[in-house]
Amino acid sequence: MKSYERLLLENKAWAAEQMQDDPEFFNRLLHVQTPEFLWIGCSDSRVPPDKITQTQPGEIFIHRNIANMVVHTDLNLLSVLEYAVNVLKVKHVIVCGHYGCGGVKAAMGRHNLGIINKWLRNIKDVYRYHRDEIDVLETEEGRLNRLIELNVEEQVQNLAKTSIIQKAWKDRNEPHLHGWVYDLHDGIIKPVSEIEPGHHLDDLYAFDNL
Repeated sequence: MKSYERLLLENKAWAAEQMQDDPEFFNRLLHVQTPEFLWIGCSDSRVPPDKITQTQPGEIFIHRNIANMVVHTDLNLLSVLEYAVNVLKVKHVIVCGHYGCGGVKAAMGRHNLGIINKWLRNIKDVYRYHRDEIDVLETEEGRLNRLIELNVEEQVQNLAKTSIIQKAWKDRNEPHLHGWVYDLHDGIIKPVSEIEPGHHLDDLYAFDNL
């Protein structure tokens, strides 16, 4: 059996099991989705949001990219964010990174990696902001994992800087913003950042005419 064929067989088995356990499962999901959470995570295959949070289809709206970035010029991310916040009315937006992230590790180096250089530049900027704190750490792993935490914190700040989030805060006092880091060693998520609705921003990033 070819590897991709196994995926199709597993899909059929999963669908049959869902129907057996709950005959109305697919009918409930067919016409509406009402997730409470938007998850912005890393594309790493070892960090599946539904598995590590034990959530079901329909509970989390998901966007994934290299190193869980919130980049102000990324129309893909911004489109997901606008839909999740303004249409689905999510109550929480979670940025979840993971220790040992290859994207963050690559950003700490000086190798030319082609097109991904442009993406990693955003992480290099985070490193530059916090270089004094990171470089004094004794081990490479310690430096990497601290940058991973700081990068998550920075992406949560980037969310707060968007007009999408600021307008939602003004209109309905939601969503709450969270920064988490998942540990591949033990499967545990560590919260590293949280921003409540109405958080005061530097005036440079605040919009008056929302």
